[in-house]
Amino acid sequence: MAKKNLIIDTNVFLSDSECFEKFENNDLFVPIKVLEELDKHKTRQDSVGFHARQAIKRFDALRVSGSLSKGVKLGKGLGTLRFVKAEELVTEELPQGLSHKSSDNLILAAALAIKAENPSRKTIVVSQDVNMRVIADALGLLTEDYISSQVVASRDVIYEGFSKFLVDDFMIEEFYDKQDVWLYEEDAAEQGIVLYPNQFVMLVSVENEKKTAIARFINWNTPVKPMLNFEDSIWGVSPRNKEQKCGMDLLMDDDIPFVSLIGRAGSGKTLMAMLAGLEQVLGAEKGRYNRIIVSRPVQPLGKDIGFLPGTMEEKMAPWMKPIFDNMQFIMGKDRTLLDMYIDKGVIEIDAITYIRGRSISDAYLIIDEAQNLTAHEVKTILTRVGENTKIILTGDIEQIDNIYTNETSNGLTYAIEKFKESTLSGHITFKKGERSKLATEASKLL
Repeated sequence: MAKKNLIIDTNVFLSDSECFEKFENNDLFVPIKVLEELDKHKTRQDSVGFHARQAIKRFDALRVSGSLSKGVKLGKGLGTLRFVKAEELVTEELPQGLSHKSSDNLILAAALAIKAENPSRKTIVVSQDVNMRVIADALGLLTEDYISSQVVASRDVIYEGFSKFLVDDFMIEEFYDKQDVWLYEEDAAEQGIVLYPNQFVMLVSVENEKKTAIARFINWNTPVKPMLNFEDSIWGVSPRNKEQKCGMDLLMDDDIPFVSLIGRAGSGKTLMAMLAGLEQVLGAEKGRYNRIIVSRPVQPLGKDIGFLPGTMEEKMAPWMKPIFDNMQFIMGKDRTLLDMYIDKGVIEIDAITYIRGRSISDAYLIIDEAQNLTAHEVKTILTRVGENTKIILTGDIEQIDNIYTNETSNGLTYAIEKFKESTLSGHITFKKGERSKLATEASKLL
């Protein structure tokens, strides 16, 4: 394969500081402006700041091997990395309408310089910025996106945790008679189905498709597991559809320490997570965990919560309002009971920023809006989990505010796909909106 020259945009390093080894035997060119941009982000206390610091450290380590301005070999089977200095840019090649003060435009000027320097080799701008790729194309430059943690080709193939399975009529009768029912791998192969641990299956009779039963698949050597009975309400709230019942079944199973729930706004994913947590900490299953810890990314500001006034609880309050709404829906409109549990430390409101370095034991941990986390952040959170802690990630992959991720590369999708074969995890996608008829209609139409 012919060697290429790749111009690396700042956002590539900000999303993946380990990208150096991922470009094969191609030469990398880093405009000097990228270093200035990385320096602006290095003090941030989120994954962007982490990657900025790691990338700068990697550049510093490479200096040992030679001059970065002349080019340094990245390793065996890899190309070289070279900084493009300001005096090497061809800003005069930029159209009049493009400002010479813009960082993006200076990076494109570097790409034009490298293209002119090596006309026989393909020069490609690698960037996660859609608009930059469009401008690059308008300047006659080749462009490519960079997605470091994409685990599926499209959102349509993301693991849903639920599947239909055709069975003989008598098997459904045996299941309802509480007899052991096994599924067989050869039948799954015939039906083109792949089943994973803790995946829910709707058993459908081959003789009458309206005759069904829902069970949880464990493995091929174990009979399918009946779901918990949710006929009686918990804290006055009951699951309203099959996906919510499946979610509650996973949330109430202490043999599954990691549960992920995705669904559109109003589908009940956060409500079910809170409901199961309150039941296991304060309700009939009291004592299974000592406390509930709730957190969510403070994504829209893009800053550490230290930029807001007040204590951590006061800083987090605006972002935790949806969580409080769900808690009050369960506990009643009187905020007194909720405030009491928060004051006693039974319910903790924590910031994602401060989870790094902690070891969280004996807790029911909910991370809401997890679609705004990167794969690195999710790894950081999951590796904080100590003994007897259950962690729940909830989110809507259609509503992503983080500019460094998308539907197929965000931390929630990444965790779902990476953990689907693990017996320690379970996942279900909520399909139906239950907030109100208007909310459900809006999620479909808008």
